[in-house]
Amino acid sequence: MSRISRTDLGDLNTFRAIARCGGFRRAALELDVSPSAVSHALRSLETRLGVRLCNRSNRTITLTDAGASLLDRLEAGFGSIELGLEEVNRFRGKPMGRLRLNVLTDAARLVLSRVLADYVSAFPDVQLEIVVQDDFVDIVAAGFDAGIRFGGRVPEDMIAVPLGREPRWILVASPRYLDQAPLLESPSDLAQHRCIGLRIGTGALYKWELGSGDQELSVDEDWAIIVNETELAIEIAEAGGGIAYCQEGRVAKQIVNGSLKEVLPAWSSVGPTLNIYYPSRRQMPEALRALIGMIRNRDRDDRSA
Repeated sequence: MSRISRTDLGDLNTFRAIARCGGFRRAALELDVSPSAVSHALRSLETRLGVRLCNRSNRTITLTDAGASLLDRLEAGFGSIELGLEEVNRFRGKPMGRLRLNVLTDAARLVLSRVLADYVSAFPDVQLEIVVQDDFVDIVAAGFDAGIRFGGRVPEDMIAVPLGREPRWILVASPRYLDQAPLLESPSDLAQHRCIGLRIGTGALYKWELGSGDQELSVDEDWAIIVNETELAIEIAEAGGGIAYCQEGRVAKQIVNGSLKEVLPAWSSVGPTLNIYYPSRRQMPEALRALIGMIRNRDRDDRSA
């Protein structure tokens, strides 16, 4: 059996990234190196092994049979190494290493932004990378350690940990819009208003789920405008463009300063909580455990305040 050098390990890990990302450029971004360095590492590895691992074309990279076979072995081997490092991490005073998260915009604004300054101060040995993305991604295939999504959208083969309480969803509009718009006293009046639709990460249009006591309504209007980002919907509403539907926490400051007003407050509803999730076959990284603990502590402090 040939000995594995440091160069071999680095090039093998680069090959894993190429296979996972499907190309040199995305692999280079993940590894924080140049595309030419990624290409050179692959060519060097293939030369040492004496076999071609990937078929290259102008737009895609596909694995050869040899490359697919090697990748299967590498995933198991590097997985064991990563698990071993996490085991060692448990014996340290503080977590260390890299933690990559893929999170919704709402999660970034309402959950992470409130604790990240304290987290990086408390755990300086953790290299934290956060990708804010509303499109649904396979966190394992994309090389993330964990993701944050709403409860009903977490894949069944993942371990999910709830973060905080269930959020309240409300309708908001600017005072200027309401002064000029038709009367708005019940959900049926929404048909006469400019409503801002939201296309979620799955590509579907999000229906407004309204509730009042025992009454529940699902509103799917003839949207005046459709966006795929909550922040843009809020900004349009603030500018007088219509009515937006969002989590109360996203517009708390605007309601306080008067740039937005809640409308039909009796018809607000409670939605599923945000969950942080990670692969069920993996042990929870200590860096992730520390982050979850900090988020939960902050939520508990807010409730008791």
